[in-house]
Parts: sequence; C-alpha cells; structure tokens
Amino acid sequence: MIDSEPEVAAGSVPDPAGTVGSRPARIPWTDSAWATAAAFGTYFCMYAFRKPFTAAEFEGSEVAGIDFKTVLVTAQVIGYTLSKFVGIRIVSEMPPRLRPLAIVLLILAAEVALVLAGATPRPWNAVWLFCNGLPLGMVFGLVLGCLEGRRVSEVLTAGLCASFIVADGAMKSVGAWLLACGVSEDWMPAAAGAMFLAPLAVCASMLARVPAPDEHDRQARAERGTLSRVERRDLWSRHAVGLSAIVVLYLLVTILRSVRADFAPELWHSLGVTAAPGTFTRSELVVAAGVIAINGTLAAVRDNRTAFFVALMVCGAGIAVAVGALVSQAIGVLAPLPFMILIGLGLYMPYVAVHTTVFERLLAMTRERGTVAFLMYVADAFGYLGYVGVMLGRNLRGGQPATGSDFLAFFGVVAWSTMLVSAVMLVIAVRAFVRVEHGAPAEARARGAPAEERR
Repeated sequence: MIDSEPEVAAGSVPDPAGTVGSRPARIPWTDSAWATAAAFGTYFCMYAFRKPFTAAEFEGSEVAGIDFKTVLVTAQVIGYTLSKFVGIRIVSEMPPRLRPLAIVLLILAAEVALVLAGATPRPWNAVWLFCNGLPLGMVFGLVLGCLEGRRVSEVLTAGLCASFIVADGAMKSVGAWLLACGVSEDWMPAAAGAMFLAPLAVCASMLARVPAPDEHDRQARAERGTLSRVERRDLWSRHAVGLSAIVVLYLLVTILRSVRADFAPELWHSLGVTAAPGTFTRSELVVAAGVIAINGTLAAVRDNRTAFFVALMVCGAGIAVAVGALVSQAIGVLAPLPFMILIGLGLYMPYVAVHTTVFERLLAMTRERGTVAFLMYVADAFGYLGYVGVMLGRNLRGGQPATGSDFLAFFGVVAWSTMLVSAVMLVIAVRAFVRVEHGAPAEARARGAPAEERR
C-alpha cells in the first residue's frame, strides 16, 4: 500500500512545506483514504461501548437524593478522566506496532464492565461504569498516534473527529432503539457494545496496516516518536504560558460539550422537544459536516505558522457562533433544532481545531520533538477533570433530576461562563505564540533535527 517516494539527497535541509525542488511532493491519497476510514471506524465503534447508556433516563432511581443517571455519568467520567492522566504516559510511550492490539484489548475490557453492570443490581452497578471508563480513555490517543505527523494530518484527524461527533448521536439512537425493542436500561449498554465487536475487529485490523509517515511528511511536519518523562516535561516548560491557555480553553469547551452530549435527551426536553431516536443522529450529522469542512481545509495551508494562527481564529469563530446561539435562544428567535446545531457547531469548532491543527502545526512550526497525542492527553485529562468537578458540584448543590427548566438554566450558566473565559484564554494564547518564530530553541533543534541540519 505504501507508494514509493524519491529519496532526499544527503545533506539537504528539510523543506517545511513538504516539497522537493519546486514541485510539491506527491501525497499517496489511497493511503490517506485508508487511514481515515480505519480511524473513523475504530473510534466510531468505541463509542458503542461508551455512550448508548446516555439515551436512557433511569427515571425513578436515585442515590442519596441524586438522580441515578447523573451518578452513572459521573462514575464513567471519573474513570475516563483517570484514564486520560494515565494515558499521558502510556500513549506517549506506546510503540506504534502495539497500538491496534492495545485498542482492541482496552475496548474488550470496557465491554466486560458493561456486562457486569447489567448483572449487578442498582445502584451498585455504577461501579462498573467507572470500570468501563478506565480503559476507554486511552483509545483516542492510540488512534491519533497513527495519524499525526503527516502533510494531510488535518484531513485524517478531521475524519477521526467526525467519528466522535457522529457517533455521539448515533450511539444514543442505537441505545434508544434497543430500549424501544424491549431491552432493559441496565442491559442495553452491554447489548449495544456487543453489536459492534465484529466491526471493531475489522477497523482495528485496517488501522494496523496504515503506513508510517514518509520522508516528505517528516520534512513538512517534523518527526514524531515516543517521548520520555523528561522530554515531555521539557517540551511543556518551553511553551508553558501558551500551552496552559490552550488547555484551559479546551477544558472549558470540553465541559460544555460533555454536558450537551451526556444530557442531550434532557436538553431537548427542556427546549420543549421529545427527541425520537433519530433526532440525535440528524443534529450531529449537520454539526459534523460543518466542523469537518472548516477544520479539514486547513490542510491546504502549507505554511505551518500561518495554519497555526488560522486555527486559533477558528477557535474564536466557534466562540462567536456559540454566543450568537445563546443570545438568539434567550430572546426566543431560535427554534430548538437550530439552537442545538449552532451550539454544537460553536463548541466543536475549537474542540476539533485543537485536535486537528493547533498542536499539529505548533510542533511543525517549532520543529520540537514531541507528539500531538501527548499534548492532547494533557488537555483531555484536565478537560475531563473539569467536567467531573462540574458534575460533582451540581450533585452537591442539590442533585435534582436533570430535566425541565432547571437543566436549561444550568446549561446556560455553564455555557456563558465557558464562552467568556475561553475568549480570554484565546487572547493569552495568541499573545504567547506570536513571539515564537519558526524553529524550536537552539537546544531543542540540536536534539530533534537531523545531523545534516545541525551542521
């Protein structure tokens, strides 16, 4: 499957645009299509083991005055969050050849937890939702590691991000369909996961056959590899202010995106709509199409510095779209479906831009030795930690069932806080990175550049 590429002359300086001479190097699009399909399919299947249970409302069940669905969501997210922190090391150090096998084993462990949740009476089965989240949190980084460091990484990663946008709604539809077929709320998550075991095996085997980045990819985007603890610390310390601002922005967007995703039925209900199984999928398909079209086109920007700052502008545009949706809904000029689509678009524009372009082009711009997977897992870990904090805080505040006007008011408070602070963080990030020139600090270049370039 790997197309042959011309050799680069010894002693030549890598071309950051990914060209040879004056003619752009050929991109093997068949390999790119294969990689996109494999990544999309693998992560889409993973969502079958994570999200279907959120289609149920678990009405009438409470734990210490807290509605049972909130308990389940919180338990799973705590496990998922711990997995992100563990993944900072595991994903950074995982050899590429072991990634597909690790993905399958992690997802199988999550399915076992769902089976045990179905067999365990309430409320004790919430413990198994915690165990379900523990392995699943590392899957994304392992899939992302197969896609980064390429001239078309934005396109590939946009395809990967499309999977979790579409799957979020699709798996709620699967869960709602299984409930309509008579499957109990406790066994529905395990049944949904079992439906996707075979497709997962096929997609993971495809992922194992994705070719490694070629020489032109390494010239354009810098070589990626495993990172030790010291290398991770050094990379972060050199860009601490800008990276911290991006992580805080991502944290806030993750909180609101997760509230919208995990409580979609309640949010639709609070807007006056009884969502049918297909409603979740239809709204997210529109969101996915818009977000992927916007972020995927950044691959056409060959200059890494330009692409990095354009990606930050996309984050700002997303904040503006979300604010517009909130204002329009508050004054009553926006119907429920357009509101859900626009708030989703506004949240996913910065969320996906960080995944596809911001960290990818930062490493390419600075020629730092690092990986997008490492930076994403730092951001993800704190993003989900923030979501856990919001869920626990809401529970301690009273833990009333997440329905009706109470939930819409709760969502509005979180949304406005997110947008205002995110805008401030974006300004800080731009100011921090505008001072960074092409190429890393001398010591980083000496460590990461080829020997010919160091001379």
